[in-house]
Amino acid sequence: MKEILIQGLSQMGIVPPPGAVDQLCRYAQLLLEQNKVMNLTAITEPEKVARLHFLDSAAVLAWGGKRAGLEPAPTGTGGRSSSSWLSGKSLVDVGTGAGFPGMVLKILEPSLSLTLVDSLGKRVLWLEEVCEALSLDSVQCIHARAEELALESGFRDHFDLSVSRAVTAFPALCELCLPYVRPGGVFLAMKSVESAAETAQGSSAANRLGGKILEPWDYPIPGSGVTHRIVPVQKISSTPKGLPRNWGKIKKAPL
Repeated sequence: MKEILIQGLSQMGIVPPPGAVDQLCRYAQLLLEQNKVMNLTAITEPEKVARLHFLDSAAVLAWGGKRAGLEPAPTGTGGRSSSSWLSGKSLVDVGTGAGFPGMVLKILEPSLSLTLVDSLGKRVLWLEEVCEALSLDSVQCIHARAEELALESGFRDHFDLSVSRAVTAFPALCELCLPYVRPGGVFLAMKSVESAAETAQGSSAANRLGGKILEPWDYPIPGSGVTHRIVPVQKISSTPKGLPRNWGKIKKAPL
């Protein structure tokens, strides 16, 4: 696994900080151990965990945020260092599950202020244990419904960045995630390359929530033969009152 991560991150133009790859390997060990008693991932082969979870999550670093005005000039040759744009930023991972992509990004950019949100309490408790085992600081693990937490002061219009990976369709995802982002920040939806139709359907939702969809970015996951997509949404203005709605309304009548 270690060699896969080293090679894959290099191919993505990401320079991990000292000790980060070892932390990722330990994270994988904890994940696969806990998965024996809790449903955290359907992917149980270490090599596939490295590629389809860790390198896929790391794509947020490779994307860089240039179009959202969040990135200084790239460093190094052939790619960006891990501190090229997430350094010192605040990020909320909505519907984090087993911690993807947020935990991977925190390990690769230790200065990141991370908030993990999930509706299943036992997953949140496990994530807290992982943070302790990996000695990660500046991480909040919160058991809450995303659409309810986004209404609270200190979370609404607050974060530099929100991310979500494999949670729900894009229009609903915008309503869950954009309210967390401050004006000038960005929401990154991690989707499949077949997501063009749902992205188009979510354009009006993004606009109503104070956002604007930017150019999607397709990326190959090194060594996997799989290509995924990041759909960035720039936060232009504060989310109007009354949004997000409760989950029943979000599902029944997308914006």
